[in-house]
Formats: sequence, C-alpha cells, structure tokens
Amino acid sequence: MNELLLWLGVDAWRPVASALLLPPVPFLLLVLVGARLLLRHLLLGWALIVMACLGLWFGSTDAGADVLRRVLLPPARALAPPEIAALRKAPNTAIVVLGGGRKLLAPEYGVSDLTPLSLERLRYGLWLGRQTGLPVMYSGGIGHGRPAGPAEAEIAARVAERDFRQPLRWQEGKSRDTRENALESVALLRGQGIERIVVVTHAYHMPRALRNFERALHAGGAAAGRIVLVAAPMRVAPPARYEPIDFLPSRSGCYDTQLVLHEWVGRLIGA
Repeated sequence: MNELLLWLGVDAWRPVASALLLPPVPFLLLVLVGARLLLRHLLLGWALIVMACLGLWFGSTDAGADVLRRVLLPPARALAPPEIAALRKAPNTAIVVLGGGRKLLAPEYGVSDLTPLSLERLRYGLWLGRQTGLPVMYSGGIGHGRPAGPAEAEIAARVAERDFRQPLRWQEGKSRDTRENALESVALLRGQGIERIVVVTHAYHMPRALRNFERALHAGGAAAGRIVLVAAPMRVAPPARYEPIDFLPSRSGCYDTQLVLHEWVGRLIGA
C-alpha cells in the first residue's frame, strides 16, 4: 500500500485520508444519510441515525476505546524488571525511540517541540537508557503532508540534552512514517555493528512497528537478519476495570479511539 501511494504520488494526502476515515466523520456521514432517508424510509432512516449516535457515544468514552483496543489490537506486555536487568551493558545493543509527531513552535519555549506522544516515548527510552547503560537513538523526520522545518529527531536531541541531561547517541531524521522509521533505523544501526534493537513506542503502535522492523531486516538480507528485536512498549493497558465515568464521553476517549482505529486500519492495509 505504501508503494502504491508513492507510485500514485498521493502519499502527502495520507493525513487527510486518515482524518476522513476515522471517527467522528463516518458517523456524521451516517447521520446525514439517515436524515436523507427519513422522507421515504422512516424506520431505516431512524435506525441509521440511532446507530450513528450510539457509535459516536461509544467511541467517545474511555471504556469504548479500551474495548476497541482489546478487540482490534494484539495484547502488549511491558518489559519486566528482570528483562530490563538482562539488557544492562548488553553488547551491540541500541534503544530506538520511534517518533510520534512534532510541533513547529511551542510559544512558551520559543522553539519547536515534541508532541506529548513523542515526549512520552522519548522519556521512556531515556529512562531505559539510564537503567541499562545502552545508547539511545531517536527516529523521526517530517511526516507526510507536514510543513517544512526541523526534523523530529533534531528536536528530540535538543529536548533530551536540555531537559533530561542525557544526549542521544544517534539521530535519524529522514523517515516520514513507521515504515521508513524501520528502514532508516536498521540501515544506520547495521553500519554501527548493532545486533539487538530495543524498540520503544506506545503499546497500541508496537505490533505495526515490529512488523515494519521485521520487513526492514528481511529487506536488508542475511546481514540485517542477524539483528534481534526486543519490544519495549509503553502505556500498556492494565486489566479492565471500569468506573461509571468511563462510559461518559471524554476527550481522552475520543483521542484513544482514533489512535486504536488508526493502528487497526494501518495493519489492514499493510502500512
């Protein structure tokens, strides 16, 4: 699918397509269709409107987002303390933090900054680096259809040194999406003699990230195939335990639902 979009020259429209495919747009369209049908097919029109409203409500709740995550995405498990201890001073091993977006300007700082998602990933990657003594790399450039400016990895390097007093070992600032994160990271680290990559990203994103890294290793031939991948997901969902407030619409519910469905669609189309 990535190759097809590149061949058609429409890859820059991916953010627009994603916005149109994800809630609330499909439900709003369903309401419009239902309203149009009310004149001739009263029951069908009302059925569509009610379905759309229920979908909007369900997809706007924390409980709904959690149910979708558990149904649509493979379960994730955080690294356990013994696994982290086993990585300490491991030879030829690198931590790779995958980018999640940038802000061209944070007025309070007067410079560009990372989005909250990216900052969460960077923080965990640097924490793992301190716990294990392993070098950390950040992978992220300028996303499809995004305005020109500093690469995300460049911003991450500044944040890591300024706010965490922990410089990055490597920056990868060419990639525009998860697929290119994997390709560019594998190519760079293979040249550094790295044989194990600890991949850091959010739990919902990890299945697609690992699949792209495995493809990148396979594309690199036998030499790259010797690299071992270690998943280090973050924000892993705890066991389901819902409170009444979790069934009410919330900003976090809307946001998490979009993230889950974005990953699910990405897996379906092989992105």
